[in-house]
Amino acid sequence: MSSSTTAPVGAPNSGLDGWFSITKRGSSVGQEVRGGLVTFFTMAYIIALNPLIIGTAADRNGNLISGLSAADSANVGPTIAMVAAATSLVAGIMTIVMGVVGRFPIGLATGLGLNAMLAYVIAPMVTWPQAMGLIVWEGVIILILVLTGFREAVFRAVPRPLRTGIAVGIGLFITLVGLADAGIVRKGEGTPLQLGVGGSLIGWPMAIFVIGLFLLVLLYVRRVRGAMLIAIVGMTVVAVILQSILHIPGQEQGANPTGWALNIPELGAGGLLSLPDLSLIGRVDLFGAFSSGPAVTIAMIMTVFALLLADFFDTMGTVVAVGAEGGLLDADGNPEHTREILAVDSIAAIAGGLGSVSSNTSYIESAAGVGEGARTGLASVVTGLAFLVSLFLAPLVKLVPSEAAAPALVFVGFLMLSQVVHVDWTDPEEGFPAFVTMIAMPFAYSITAGIGAGFLFWIAIKVAVGKSRQVHPLLWVIGVAFLIYFGQGVINALLA
Repeated sequence: MSSSTTAPVGAPNSGLDGWFSITKRGSSVGQEVRGGLVTFFTMAYIIALNPLIIGTAADRNGNLISGLSAADSANVGPTIAMVAAATSLVAGIMTIVMGVVGRFPIGLATGLGLNAMLAYVIAPMVTWPQAMGLIVWEGVIILILVLTGFREAVFRAVPRPLRTGIAVGIGLFITLVGLADAGIVRKGEGTPLQLGVGGSLIGWPMAIFVIGLFLLVLLYVRRVRGAMLIAIVGMTVVAVILQSILHIPGQEQGANPTGWALNIPELGAGGLLSLPDLSLIGRVDLFGAFSSGPAVTIAMIMTVFALLLADFFDTMGTVVAVGAEGGLLDADGNPEHTREILAVDSIAAIAGGLGSVSSNTSYIESAAGVGEGARTGLASVVTGLAFLVSLFLAPLVKLVPSEAAAPALVFVGFLMLSQVVHVDWTDPEEGFPAFVTMIAMPFAYSITAGIGAGFLFWIAIKVAVGKSRQVHPLLWVIGVAFLIYFGQGVINALLA
């Protein structure tokens, strides 16, 4: 009798396959590489954007994060370069750790919104090292919540309709992000939003987005593998060619609205290689922010609470949304290795503070990589390696304009919206909280606000109809936390 040497269906073909469950999740190494690269390209904007936020703001002493005086404009350029290098390094390392330990296809980098709060709210009250110390403490607290099981317990206590609402809401949110990044929607004159410039789609950068979106949809409908990556790279090449001919300027503080929104796709005279300046690493003061007087100390404690709550629930929403998009959730809506995923995300917040780049968190743009086929942590390893390579290839990474990457975000928003059918819309007890969650995220431009609003409506409705026992005990705790979160302005005014 002969014995077959063919492995059974789903059996790992190698140690790499076994660790990352590549075959088990119906993927392949090539598929993971493509997905990881797509995630990187949709996240790469943070390498340019984070320095523009925390690299240009002054602290209490009038210094930039580099320690140089903000009064001298010549100091801004070197500071931006330092922040860009540190941003790539921390994102690369933590995304690789997420891939290897969490084994989940999600990228991590400096969180937008969190970095803005750091630059424009916290830094003016303290020094930059002290501000980064607060970020470290926020990460330490979240890590403790993970190690004690509290964060995972909250994750599992969220009702299924709210989880669906979170996933769909994030889909709408990243659609708006993509449209805003490309300049398709922007603040209007007399209206909250408007189409393009004065109601029209004008300028070559917008054309890059529109053509890229059509190309992506066409490739996807034709079932072409690597559709998102092909569209991003293809439109970047077109953008570089256009820029070399037309020399289109960028947008600067509202001027030239038809220019490039962020990166200008042109090759500089310095070539494609550059050596990173990592001198920001480790510039942290853990206790200084709490020794600046009672008023500042109270303000800092409230700020840490706000950062913690935002980071806590942004990650939960992102993991659920990415997992749902890739079919990586169990019957209860939880991903495999939940505790490891949450622990790595918490450590990323600490690493962001130690690296002087603000809290690092899970990126919803990872859904673009999942849409391309990423299903395992191997994709995250690829994304992380790309971030590390970008340390030396910063000029090449900056070639990708946001208009070329934004179509992937919009298309993933479409894919994530398909989950809306999992909400029982005939039952307003479940449907309305999910609806509030969905709409609050894009309209408030905050994932945390959407989750908080959904939680509070879920609790309020259950109490109103006499079903308060159906509210998980942890949701009561979280409900109180969100009441404090939404009432921060009033609380701060009373304490002032």
